[in-house]
Amino acid sequence: MNSMMKPWRITLDTNPEDCNLACIMCEEHSPFRVQPLPKPRRMSAELLERSIRQAAALGVKEVIPSTMGEPLLYAHFDLIVGLCRELGLSLNLTTNGSFPKKGVEEWAKALLPLCSDIKISVNGLESGINEQIMHKTNTTKQWDNIRTLVGLRNQMRAQGKQVASLTLQVTFLEMNLLEIPKLAEAAIDLGIERLKGHHLWVHGEAMKYQNMRRNQESIDRWNQVVDQLNQLAQEKPLESGEHLKLANVHHLNREKPEELKEGGQCPFLGQEIWVNPLGEFSPCCAPDELRQGLGKFGNLEHQSLSAILQSEGYQNLVQNYQDQALCQSCNMKV
Repeated sequence: MNSMMKPWRITLDTNPEDCNLACIMCEEHSPFRVQPLPKPRRMSAELLERSIRQAAALGVKEVIPSTMGEPLLYAHFDLIVGLCRELGLSLNLTTNGSFPKKGVEEWAKALLPLCSDIKISVNGLESGINEQIMHKTNTTKQWDNIRTLVGLRNQMRAQGKQVASLTLQVTFLEMNLLEIPKLAEAAIDLGIERLKGHHLWVHGEAMKYQNMRRNQESIDRWNQVVDQLNQLAQEKPLESGEHLKLANVHHLNREKPEELKEGGQCPFLGQEIWVNPLGEFSPCCAPDELRQGLGKFGNLEHQSLSAILQSEGYQNLVQNYQDQALCQSCNMKV
């Protein structure tokens, strides 16, 4: 394998259509989605195990289960847990905070010692705002679950156990812009280490007005919130004395609104493996319709991860992705 190609993490889109919410920004489940969902796509147990074992053999250290849908609803989630324990891999989880099937206490006992980080997707303290964004959620219950998770994390730490860090994850929208500093303050008060967010991938006419990059006035409002967040994180430390980490919180350039971070680099190519429910290798997490334009690279049903990573097509993308219009305007550059 190319000496520069040392992937350290694998993301498996195990069950994108399984979700108990309908968030407006979601590529799969948004109530604004015009096209019907594709036929059910759930990764088989066989493909799941093959992918994780091949990734571990390549030196991967961390597994992310479905970034679309709710991963805790995946029928084979316990297999992921078992493989991570067997192979010495960390789990990196993003969940919507409903903790379905088992409840927060039981999930916490299994996940806190195994995960490197647990990200709870939440988009406001105010239920009226949060529930307009995350349709079908119960904001009161969601925050009760977050507080319970933090409490159990603190208990385990007090016992000397190594446990996951915790993150509040938010989508940056016009609708929740003024809620974001409140979320940061709530994270500090609870002892949550990080606030992470992403600007919106616009998926249709109904979402364009939510895009903070859509005009200079919206960019200015976003930049003011960035200043507010940085000041809050600096002036109000956590009880531990550490400062809240802010991920993907950057000023936008009024002259280049399409460029999220000037000089930013792709965090995925050559570093992270992505596999969809049918075994297709994906270069990154861009919406599927856009990502298809980057090319097709192989399928784990009949190719090995090693062969795909060494393929001419993939290595060419790694070396020349900055020439791609999608990559130039990517929301995820770091």
